[in-house]
Amino acid sequence: MAKGSSHGGGYVSFDDEWNQLVAAAAERKSTQMQLNRHDGGGGGGGHAATSDGELTVKQKDLAEIGDAAFDLYERLRKDGEHARESSAGAASDLGMDFEIGGALRHVNTRWQEQLRSLTDACAHISNHLEYTNKAHANHEQHISSVFNSLTTLDQGFDERTRRQ
Repeated sequence: MAKGSSHGGGYVSFDDEWNQLVAAAAERKSTQMQLNRHDGGGGGGGHAATSDGELTVKQKDLAEIGDAAFDLYERLRKDGEHARESSAGAASDLGMDFEIGGALRHVNTRWQEQLRSLTDACAHISNHLEYTNKAHANHEQHISSVFNSLTTLDQGFDERTRRQ
């Protein structure tokens, strides 16, 4: 048990100390949650009228990232093939006279495995962002067509009520 000052220099019970620690932890958690939350000023909802604190990504940003991933894929594929050919040739030449040829062959195999993983990841990123960009455009078109049909429907109701 800890020595405290609340009882004239005597000992604080475990329950008292535990309750103080729980209260302090709750206070820290409350403060942390306040820092991690954005109150939009309207209270309760946390949705801001502005974009402060909101994550936004534009289609142009996605396209640029996808293009960069595709460019990296192409360069890795091209330069990786050059490295594979050079290493395979060196491993073959060295393998005739030195044991290091086998080690170089092993390194080349591992290089190709890692390169394949990296190019696959780049292709996945590029393809996913291209798909996301197209899907977003399709959603925008669908939403636009729905709003256009609602406008046409509203105009029909407006014409009907003017005739009566």
